Amino acid sequence: MMPDVTFGLLLAATACTGILAGASLDQSIKQLPARHAIGVAAYSRYSQAADLGNGIAFYATLGIAVLAFNAAAAVAGFISGLEFGQSVPIYAGAALAITHSAVTVRAAPTNFSQRAATDEHALTVIFRRFERLQALRCVLQVMNFGANLWASLWGTI
Repeated sequence: MMPDVTFGLLLAATACTGILAGASLDQSIKQLPARHAIGVAAYSRYSQAADLGNGIAFYATLGIAVLAFNAAAAVAGFISGLEFGQSVPIYAGAALAITHSAVTVRAAPTNFSQRAATDEHALTVIFRRFERLQALRCVLQVMNFGANLWASLWGTI
C-alpha cells in the first residue's frame, strides 16, 4: 500500500491531469479543426475571446496544478521509499508533466502571436504551428493521465 500523503498527491495529480487532458483533447479534436469550416479569421476571433480570454487563467492554473501535484507526488514517493514498481508510474507522470509543460512554453507564445497577425495567411501559419505543438502536448497529457491512473491503481494494491 502506498503512503497516504503520496496517494493523496497522486489522486490530486490524476484529477487535475484528467481535466487538462480532456480540455486538450477537446481543443485538438474539435476546436482547432473547426477553423477549416469557419475560416481562420473567425476562428482567431473565437480563440482570442476564449483561449486568450478566460482561458488564460483556467489553463495556467490547471497547468501549474498538474505540474505541482505530479512533482510533489514523485518527491513524496521518493521520500517514503516506495517500491520500484510503485514509483515508476509516479516518476513517469512527473516526467510527462514536465515535458508537456516544456511544450506549452513553446505553444502558448505561438497561440498568443495571433494577436499581432495582420492577415489570414499569417493566421494560417500560426495555427498550423500551434496545431502541431498542441497535438504533441495533447499526447503527452493523455500519457500523463494514463501514468497517473496506473500509479493510482497500483497504489491501492
